[in-house]
Amino acid sequence: MRTTMMSSSQPGRWFLVDARGQVLGRLASQIASVLRGKVRATFVPSMGGDYVVVVNAEKIRLTGRKAQQKMYYRHSGYPSGIRATPAGKLLKQHPETVLREAVRGMLPKNPLGRECLRKLRIYRGEGHRHAAQQPAALHLVSSQERDS
Repeated sequence: MRTTMMSSSQPGRWFLVDARGQVLGRLASQIASVLRGKVRATFVPSMGGDYVVVVNAEKIRLTGRKAQQKMYYRHSGYPSGIRATPAGKLLKQHPETVLREAVRGMLPKNPLGRECLRKLRIYRGEGHRHAAQQPAALHLVSSQERDS
């Protein structure tokens, strides 16, 4: 028997995800596993996975009181230069950032994680620039479908 190993020369597949009505954390974990390559039969821990294009990022849901209580922090580098933004406000202004940070937290904290994150493309509305790659629709199970 020969073990087939995936090489970096094999191109990744492209998937299209519609984020309309999806819960942020559940969506991010499923996207992270596709970016990591864990959904492939030829998973290799030292390599990244497939490309993911996310549309309708502004229609992501936050459960509970996360819109008011969850904070995103950034620091200017100067003394007392810390800034905090509630998740609800950031979701209205920059929904791409909210989803990207959620996915980034679920990927490895090393060069492989950064390589995987570069394969994520996020757009606010329906349109995207990756029609030439012919992305296949990736059906993610929403919380309503999971409960029934």
